Amino acid sequence: MNKTVPETTQATEKVPVGAWAVGHYRWIVCALLFFATTVNYIDRQVLGILAPVLQVEIGWNEIEYGYIVTAFTGAYALGLLLMGRLIDRFGTKLGYAVAITLWSIAAMAHAGVRSALGFGVVRFALGLGEAANFPAAIKAVAEWFPKRERAFATGLFNSGSNVGAVAGPLMVPWLYVTYGWEAAFIVTGAIGFIWLVFWIVMYERPEIHKKVTKTELAYIQSDPPDPSMAKIPWGRLLEHRQTWAFTIGKFLTDPIWWFYLYWVPKFLNTNYGLTLDKIGLPLIVIYLLADVGSIGGGWLSSAFIKRGWSVNRGRKTAMLICAICVTPIVFVSQAESVWVAVGLLGLATAAHQGWSANLFTTTSDMFPRRAIGSVVGIGGMGGAIGGMLIATATGFVLEFTGSYVALFIIAGSMYLIALAIFTFLVPKLQPVSLTVD
Repeated sequence: MNKTVPETTQATEKVPVGAWAVGHYRWIVCALLFFATTVNYIDRQVLGILAPVLQVEIGWNEIEYGYIVTAFTGAYALGLLLMGRLIDRFGTKLGYAVAITLWSIAAMAHAGVRSALGFGVVRFALGLGEAANFPAAIKAVAEWFPKRERAFATGLFNSGSNVGAVAGPLMVPWLYVTYGWEAAFIVTGAIGFIWLVFWIVMYERPEIHKKVTKTELAYIQSDPPDPSMAKIPWGRLLEHRQTWAFTIGKFLTDPIWWFYLYWVPKFLNTNYGLTLDKIGLPLIVIYLLADVGSIGGGWLSSAFIKRGWSVNRGRKTAMLICAICVTPIVFVSQAESVWVAVGLLGLATAAHQGWSANLFTTTSDMFPRRAIGSVVGIGGMGGAIGGMLIATATGFVLEFTGSYVALFIIAGSMYLIALAIFTFLVPKLQPVSLTVD
């Protein structure tokens, strides 16, 4: 049975004026999550940037490239399901450390392969490791931030995905021209081990961390406490429409981000003739705008809530604004100027990231901390399955039609559809009761 507790338990009160004065170590934790997400997206974006070059050197076609992307997203789907569960069981610190070790090794291993099949194998390994990033980060935010700050904190760390997407076009072309494409994978993959040192030294749960003051700990734990509960089976989570609302939202909208990540460089190359030495600036502009959207989208719902709006109204209003801002992307295929196309793509990626920050945060609005890693994993698996479908479909569409029109129409419509379904399944964002009857 699907049960909720009254909406009065939600944190709708305003943040105290002295919220920063109570302590700020939680923002240092947020910075660690930001840099991990940055590394995550640098590593996954290298292939998309080098795709036009590797397509010539390795000799794959559009369909084979679609399969390579599908290998990553398939592993990502499986990894999200498994990693979310493991992080709930073993904790954020150990889970994150193991994951970044795995994905960094896999990223570096790209330098040693010479076939489409080989790239598919190493992309699969990369996807397994990278899948842990968001379940671990969302769980860390739930452990370190009260509800009133979570969307903003999520937007901040999630903006690392855009910083990674900006750093990639800055680093990868230079590494390719100077040292070859193999060096691009080796150098970017090795960055994760630098982060790992800081993570091991600086991260613990707030209740046992020596750097956290009693005042800040009380502020972090100012929400009503989660009910005491034993291990929560997946089946119990799947009984709740809130799990399905989050999962469907991810299934419909995550694939659009995958599409941008892997095909925007190829789109700019095909439609506007941008080669690897010229594509950096447009990609940087696109993902800088996405950065603004990630932080702004998270800030927007948090600002609404601080003004006294309910969590339900604040989150969904921010999600609606983001969904509307995506829709102009349907016209990008007809843009005559590359910078008009960049503007439309930047607006769409910004809106996606604002949407994503709020969609992620709904898990901590609806579920106790102990279940968040699993719920994010289930939903992320749904998003990755959607990513597999769009990757394969995009390869076939482009191989046989050479046109991006239908793909961008899909990209512009999915968010409003997803929000309508989410609202139908969850008319009010309220904490789910997972206690035993």
